[in-house]
Amino acid sequence: MKKILVLVISLCALSIVIGAAANPIRVLYITQCKGFKHQVLHESETILEELGMKNGFNVKLTHLAEQAITPKELGNTDVIIFYTTGELPLSATQKTELLDFVKSGKGFIGIHSATDTFYQWPEYGEMINGYFDGHPWTQDVDVTIKVNDRTHPTTSHMPESIAMKEEIYQFKQFAPDKVKVLVSLDTTKTDMTRQGVKAPSFPLVWCKQYGKGRVYYNALGHRPDVWGSDWYKTMMVNTIKWAAGELK
Repeated sequence: MKKILVLVISLCALSIVIGAAANPIRVLYITQCKGFKHQVLHESETILEELGMKNGFNVKLTHLAEQAITPKELGNTDVIIFYTTGELPLSATQKTELLDFVKSGKGFIGIHSATDTFYQWPEYGEMINGYFDGHPWTQDVDVTIKVNDRTHPTTSHMPESIAMKEEIYQFKQFAPDKVKVLVSLDTTKTDMTRQGVKAPSFPLVWCKQYGKGRVYYNALGHRPDVWGSDWYKTMMVNTIKWAAGELK
């Protein structure tokens, strides 16, 4: 009887593992550039693929959004990630399909220059909650970021603050009441006399509900050493899981 019980438990455990492996999170990573092209893009693709293999999600890479935003492709995707610039060549129908994809319960993640994208498409700006408005702190400047919320699954592993070199964006058309800010610039430990500083506050990472779906924006990720850091990799893995609805 004990052997039978052990066998049943083992089979149940195996079925759970097989079920998880058979239904990995399906990620579509779009790195199309119709403006500035970041040098880190290729490295970011490699890192995301490696993270996927280690953490059980499939990553599909593309530089052509117009070929990826289709009913068939979206039907095989759980999370879309943009690291993009400029006005991507999507038709009006494709734009509606992208918004409907997220609203239906799927996930959208914007990285760094995803806010430097689709200035001519207001609904996109509303979804991601802001547009790039300059970077007074360039990639070689020392800054300090602070974690505003360490209870969120994407930031719970992070220390209260991190000193780093990074290109820091500020934003226009940012609606603070529509998002949960998770990370921001620590203005007490960063040079605020830089030319071009405009905003009174400097959110860097935020999330929101969008219909039944989830939207996450992370302004960090300009530099290769940021992508290569353990805390950023863990952040990306948990962000994908959160956007897919696996982490609450």
